Amino acid sequence: MDHFLHHGGRLAEAARLFGGAAEDWLDLSTGLNPAPWPVPQAFAPDWHALPDPAVLAALEAVAARHFGADPAQCCAVPGSEAALRLLARILDLPGRAPVPSYRSHVEAFAVSCPVRFGEVAAAAETCVIANPGNPDGVLHSPEALCGWADRIAGRGGWLIVDEAFGDCAPQASLVAAVRPEGRLIVLRSFGKFFGLAGVRLGFVLAPPPILAKLRAAMGSWPLHAGALAIGTAAYGDAAWIAATRAELPGRAAALDAVLARHGLVAEGACPLFRLVTGCRAAELFERLARARILVRPFAEFPGWLRFGVPADPAALARLDRALHNG
Repeated sequence: MDHFLHHGGRLAEAARLFGGAAEDWLDLSTGLNPAPWPVPQAFAPDWHALPDPAVLAALEAVAARHFGADPAQCCAVPGSEAALRLLARILDLPGRAPVPSYRSHVEAFAVSCPVRFGEVAAAAETCVIANPGNPDGVLHSPEALCGWADRIAGRGGWLIVDEAFGDCAPQASLVAAVRPEGRLIVLRSFGKFFGLAGVRLGFVLAPPPILAKLRAAMGSWPLHAGALAIGTAAYGDAAWIAATRAELPGRAAALDAVLARHGLVAEGACPLFRLVTGCRAAELFERLARARILVRPFAEFPGWLRFGVPADPAALARLDRALHNG
């Protein structure tokens, strides 16, 4: 199990350790939408030309419209994790993150320590929190987050809200609270909701002076042609976005029911994954792995497992059988 404690995925490693080919596995370890945005088969980005700045601007405009943000405060990046590491250098303050949190929320900073939600240090610091949280799926209200951001700003610090799963809870987004004179930054991820993590696309919503430094750090061509084309088309697909938002809660409820049938209590408000605590995680992880099902364990919490939402009834039934056969 030690091989899978850092993050989700790594199906080839799972197949090497537990058998089968990678394509035989059901991957529930990542929390990605298992029914991704359907990239058209005839889709053909221009791989010959250098990415056009006007195309980048068009992507940022359509994404900002989807987020409900000011396009002047929206910057496309090659993945929100890479952006966070650059922001940590730009802001040049000690970092703080709640427990649990994304591992990268800690690793991005040279100096980082835990923080409780709402806590404000005596000195300027950068606090990073995911909303919805990962892996616990906790969803904080915009009012509570904005109040915390104001108190942090009063100490000269910054609050970074990572909305990697924010497309599932648009009512809780803080993008509209980002102000040119403020000290609030919001990260958005393309890969989770659209199910296309390999595109490596994210966005930073921040005051223009921060975005200027971020753009300077990334250089002239931050995104490849495929990310520009796929991102622009997907964010413009309002019908698919609406349908997916409507479908995901039902899929999550179906997973909850299967887990409950086997004595596992699902936690979290994000419909792309569920957390199970207080279980024999190592034993359950190995049992599922021998059935070619990969879930997400955690080094810091040996009784926790995170389950991504299965794509369809057949995948859910496969999980149900594996849990029953144990």
